[in-house]
Amino acid sequence: RFNCRIVEVYGATETGIVTYTPLEEEPAKGSCGRANTSSYHVAIVDDEDNIQPAGVVGEIVVRPAQPFSMIQEYYNMPTETLDAFRNLWFHTGDNGRLDGDGFFYYVDRKKDAIRRRGENISSFELEVVLNSDDRVAECAAIAEPSELGEDDVKMVVVPAAGIALTAPDVWDLCEKRMPKFWVPRYIEFRESLPKTPNQKVQKYLLRKGVDKGPVFDREARDG
Repeated sequence: RFNCRIVEVYGATETGIVTYTPLEEEPAKGSCGRANTSSYHVAIVDDEDNIQPAGVVGEIVVRPAQPFSMIQEYYNMPTETLDAFRNLWFHTGDNGRLDGDGFFYYVDRKKDAIRRRGENISSFELEVVLNSDDRVAECAAIAEPSELGEDDVKMVVVPAAGIALTAPDVWDLCEKRMPKFWVPRYIEFRESLPKTPNQKVQKYLLRKGVDKGPVFDREARDG
């Protein structure tokens, strides 16, 4: 109608637009574009800030390619500044990956990632799968501490209005559309998810169990 093209970008309050797809290029499906090299250097690093090759998930880090293209500190927060800007990189707190053609892909907030049976699981990608079903109004994937160490996956689900969704319904959906190790052990149902004023899900409240709804355990079902 308006003859406008939608461009996927990635950025932060501290940086501005870090990645985007140039208008003359076809976007890569699911990506947030290439590095905005006129203003930034962008990389994927591990927990020791070693730069990772294409295909490996790690934290998205940024530093300026020209003066004053991003913030230099958090005002009156020296400890937070040192932590965020360690090793000459600004640490976004987001996990992502880079492909062989130079396109970046957002994976998850680093603090929301789930570690299960030696595998890293993106809560964001879990939520995308479940939210694609019309019976689900919204959902949130969180880590639940496992008695065996690491995490189990819990999916907190808000059914669509008028839908009597059950835990077996959710497990059946997940088993058909997800790798086996992604399938959540726990399903919790709620009428709504706790959110900030700008509508971000407050996952820390879900992890604390505030206003917890009914929870179903897949392992108890399977015996």
